[in-house]
Order: sequence, then structure tokens, then C-alpha cells
Amino acid sequence: MSGRQKVLLIALAVLLVVLWVVAVAGQRDGPGDPSAGPGPLARLGRGAGAVDPATVTVACVPPAAEPTATADGVVVGFGATCRLRVADPGALRTLVLRGATPFEVTARAPGDADVTVTDEVTAGPDGATVAKVAVDRETEVVLRCPGGGGCTVTVARS
Repeated sequence: MSGRQKVLLIALAVLLVVLWVVAVAGQRDGPGDPSAGPGPLARLGRGAGAVDPATVTVACVPPAAEPTATADGVVVGFGATCRLRVADPGALRTLVLRGATPFEVTARAPGDADVTVTDEVTAGPDGATVAKVAVDRETEVVLRCPGGGGCTVTVARS
């Protein structure tokens, strides 16, 4: 083992000991306070959040009732297919779609990927169907209702 390798190995060992000491010194006893928030870790999620439903335009085929604004978001009813156009959110955001019946959602993946993602959204343990679509630019999201019998989806605030 050369002298340079020995120095690097010792530096790594010292770094690990320092990190361990910092971790042990920073630990707290007790269950913690959920109202205190994440502290400095909050910076990691800054700018993330849900797409504002007001920035989503709706075009359904065949034409259905006009979308309705509610406290939860915008309720969209459609027969077979519906296109949602999400305005550029300026950063990575999540388009949250909630429904009471299964539906299919298709959207382009965020970033520079040339990939289209399709998901058949089914009911979870609570009976609700929820789809979360990552959006980082102006995007078109296609909703389909299995069997064409009609679906209702809410573009939710969170």
C-alpha cells in the first residue's frame, strides 16, 4: 500500500468517526414533536407541491358537462376520453387526480426523457382511485374511462 493510499484511508476513517460523533450528538430522546416540522430538511422539498387546478384546461370527447370548481379542486366528468392541458408550472410539480371509479391516465415523463407513461388507476384500500403525475413543463394528460361508461375525476389541490 502506497503512502497516498494510507493517507486517504486514514482521512476516510477520520471522516466516518466525525460523522458518527455528529449523528450521536444530534440524537434526541423521546417521540419528537410532529408540529415542529422537518427543520433544515424542509429546504430539500422547497418548490415541490401540487399543480394548481386553475392552471389546467379541459377538453373532453364527447363533450361533457363543464368542469366544476370545488374546495377540493376541479371536478371533471367525461364519457370516454378527456384531455387535460397543464400550463408550465415553472418547476417539478405533481398533478393529483382523484376519482371514485377506475380510470386510465397517460402522460409524458418529466425531464428530457422521450417516454410516455400509461397507468390503469384502480381503487386503493379506502375505495378511492388516485393518480399522481409528475409535471415539469406544459404537458398534455389523457384520461380514459374503461368501457366508456363515464368517469368523474377531480384535479385535486393536494
